[in-house]
Order: sequence, then C-alpha cells, then structure tokens
Amino acid sequence: MEDLVVRDADVVDGSGEPSYRADVVIDGGRIVAIVKEAAAAGCQRPRAMRELDAEGLVLSPGFIDMHAHSDLALLRDPDHSAKAAQGVTLEVIGQDGLSYAPVDDRTLEEVRRAITGWNGYGDDIDFDWRSVGGYLDRLDRGIAVNAACLVPQGTVRALVVGWEDRPATPEELDRMRQLVAEGLEQGAVGLSSGLTYTPGMYAPDAELTELCRVVASYGGYYCPHHRSYGAGALEAYAEMVALTRAAGCPLHLAHATMNFGVNEGRAPELLALLDRALDAGADITLDTYPYTPGCTTLAALLPSWASEGGPREILARLTDPETAERIRHHLEVTGSDGCHGVPVEWETIEISGVADPALADLVGRTVREAARLHGEAPWETARRVLVEDRLGTTILQHVGHEDNVRTIMRHRTHTGGSDGILQGDKPHPRAYGTFPRYLGHYVRELGVLSLEECVARLTSRPAARLRLPDRGLVREGYRADLVLFDPETVAPGATFAEPRRLPTGIPYVLVDGRFVIEDGKRTDVLAGRSVRRTPV
Repeated sequence: MEDLVVRDADVVDGSGEPSYRADVVIDGGRIVAIVKEAAAAGCQRPRAMRELDAEGLVLSPGFIDMHAHSDLALLRDPDHSAKAAQGVTLEVIGQDGLSYAPVDDRTLEEVRRAITGWNGYGDDIDFDWRSVGGYLDRLDRGIAVNAACLVPQGTVRALVVGWEDRPATPEELDRMRQLVAEGLEQGAVGLSSGLTYTPGMYAPDAELTELCRVVASYGGYYCPHHRSYGAGALEAYAEMVALTRAAGCPLHLAHATMNFGVNEGRAPELLALLDRALDAGADITLDTYPYTPGCTTLAALLPSWASEGGPREILARLTDPETAERIRHHLEVTGSDGCHGVPVEWETIEISGVADPALADLVGRTVREAARLHGEAPWETARRVLVEDRLGTTILQHVGHEDNVRTIMRHRTHTGGSDGILQGDKPHPRAYGTFPRYLGHYVRELGVLSLEECVARLTSRPAARLRLPDRGLVREGYRADLVLFDPETVAPGATFAEPRRLPTGIPYVLVDGRFVIEDGKRTDVLAGRSVRRTPV
C-alpha cells in the first residue's frame, strides 16, 4: 500500500493551467498517481497507509526560493521554519558572489568576516569543507529543505587574486576558470556575482565573460547582483545582457528591482530592454521579492576604493580621520558606487541588526534617528557603528517603489526570490513572508497575478531555470515536494515590526514525501538534501 493519499485537493499543478480537483498518491518520495475527480467517478478511489483530507486546500508544488541567504542557517538551525513554514522546499544559495566555498583557510576567514551581516560569523559551525562539493556533502547529512548552490565569483576572486582592485593576470584567470569548472562539476547550478560588493566588483566585463563561458559549457546560468540598482541601473542591466550574450550563457537577474528616486516609474524601460533581448534569442529570467525596501549590510554602502583589501583595510580607513572624510564625501555628495551611485539619504537607512549586543539600542532606528539620539552627524554615527560592530551591521533601505514592484512582477520571465537575510534582531520580513505575501496580497487581495500564474512563477519556472527534470510540477513520477495552503487565508505573519512571525494558511508542507510542516507546526523531519546540477 502507498504511503499517502491527499484526497480532494484543488490541484494548482505549477503549469499555469486551470486548477482541477484530484486525489494525489505519494509513495517513496514521489507522486505515483493523480486521480482526477472526473476520472474517479464510479471507480474505486486510491487507498494508502495514510489519507489526508484536503477539502478547501490548494495542493501545489513546493515553492523554490531563487535567491536565498541560508548558507549557514541550513546548518545552524535544523528547524528552519523561516522557509519551511512558507512552503519553500528548495532554496538557491551561494548568492551575490560571496559564500563559503571554494576557499582556503585564509579566504574562509576573510569571507566569514565580510558577510557576518548576512549569515553571522559562524562560531557555531564546524567549517569542515573547503570545496563546493564538500559543502554540498555537508548539506546531504540532512537539512530542513532542499538547497541548490551557485559558485560565488567574489569568493573565487578572493581566493585567486585577493581583495585588491586590479586586473587578474592570465594565470589567475585560468585558475578562476578552473575553480568555476570544478564547482560546477561538483554540483553547483551556476555562478553568482555581487558587483557592488568587494572583491567581485573589481572584475571587468572581460573577466566575467570568460567565467560565464565556462558556466555555459556546463549548462549552468549566471546570476549577477549587477553594478547598480540606482543611478545607472538600466545601463547595468544592459551590461549583464550583453555580457552573457557574448558568452552564450543563460542569465538570471537577481532581485531585479528599480530602486531610488531616480528610477521611480521606470520599470517599463527595464522590461522593454529585456523583451528586446528575449525576442532576439537571449535566455533571460529574473527574480523579485514582493516588498519595496531592500536589505544589505551597512558596509556595503561604502565606495569600492574604501573596501579594497578586505575587512581589515576597511576598518583601518574608517578609523583614519582624513580617509573617513573622503568616504563621507563620496557617500553624501557624489554618490558612492556601493550605494548605487546615489547620494545616501540617512533617513532611508534603518539599522536592522547588529553583531555587538552593546549596540542593540540602535536596531529599528534610521541612521538619522540614531545620530539625533547620540548628538552626532549621521555619518559619524554610521562610521562609529561600522567600527564598533566590526562591519557586522545589517540595514533596511527604504528606497523602492510599489509601481515598479508590480510591473516587474507581471513580466513573462519573473520568478520569486526572498533575498532573505535571517541574521539580525529585526530582519527584513521578506525572509519569513515572501511566498505567502505573493499568494495573499498580490493574488487574493490585489489580483496582480492569478493564482495559477503566481504558482507557476514560484515552482515550474524556477525549476526550468535550474534544469530540474522532476520538480516544479504536480506530475506522476515527480518528487513529492509539495505544499497545501488555504487560498482564502494564506498570508504572511511577518511584518516590519515583528519580522519573525510565521505565516498563516499553510498547514502542510512535504519534502521528499515527508511532512516538514504538519497541522501548521514544524516536525523534526530533515528530508532536505543538496540538489546538484543536472549534467549536460
């Protein structure tokens, strides 16, 4: 007898086609039968060891988070309800060009320091790997949800070239090509970059093109956080399109937003650019989160010249009065490249997390508010916090536009990604609320997308980008990574005031046919594993 039958579900199968009512039978971690209501009329209904009455619930494929920052959280937190409770059954990590493999001992320490604000320093993690394959093997010991991984270009550059702003030598470029190839051979699904983060931002287009040629040869894709989301955003998008077309490499645009005042109402220009490329044969997809504020580290706002050399050199520059004044001028007057070419508006920068508990009184305040509290100029507050917190401060940037969010969300290549940073006392609610917000706010309340179309953007479309032949659809033979939700009540619990509240209306989530969420509660099941690149 089969393991489970989900009876009388409204199946939204991920294809974008209309829903249908059916019994879905699961055995051995896969969907083994789908008996539609019409086909079942007058026939004996399927039986299983367990039967789940899904009356009033939608059954869909598990959601795929195309942009996640759970690289250490998956190892640190077996519960991982932040994602499991949303119906996420697969995350794509190794984002924005910085993660923890491939590394040597030196680079690992540097990366841990550089992205403490994203993932914490990792005191509680045994870093017993150095390669991409070793990290994926570590995930295979058992995690809450599945995870695919990108090779981080900034980490590769740090390992080979260092944190200096200079061209790679021919020998160094060959070594970077080799490391990218090894990561893909070991199971990575593509390459990521953080082109407003050091040291990835120091790579010229010619270097990135060469790495993308390697990615293309393995059937992977390139996922850049490109060089600007503010002033020059359209030019930065066009740069990535041209670069990947020259390399013959598929392109997936990470958190494809148009932010800051200079881009209000300009999303149609971005989509026109992408449509021209798509119509000419380009292979492009994108992801977005359904919120207007962004989230990053406070150190990310610094100009690239001030970040050269890595965390130790950054702190040295911040403590030198003359150099610190140069940094302030770039931030407040000319527009730092770290702040996307736009002069910083301190009232839009909210401190969301600190590494040093002594600074906890600043969390939830904008830098301008914190400066007023301490009787300082905003830059002096920002500078002091960066130094005292050893660059571990995370921020929210309130610089987005709702009309741009909705316009990009409707595009034919759109997928969902949380960009969820789980670190900090008051993280962005997108980490806990992205997928129920799509279903509740943008489908049920606003009607921006139909339910069937939205589910396709969260399931089959990302599965296609990842080249996964047996995920992303409710089909016989496919893996039983599934979510059951109530379309009338599904909603995020997370708010900006209470960002770690879990969603409502998602009572069941299955990974590999096993319940990780049952009756709305997290079980102790660790059915997740690494999902590795499908060989060409």
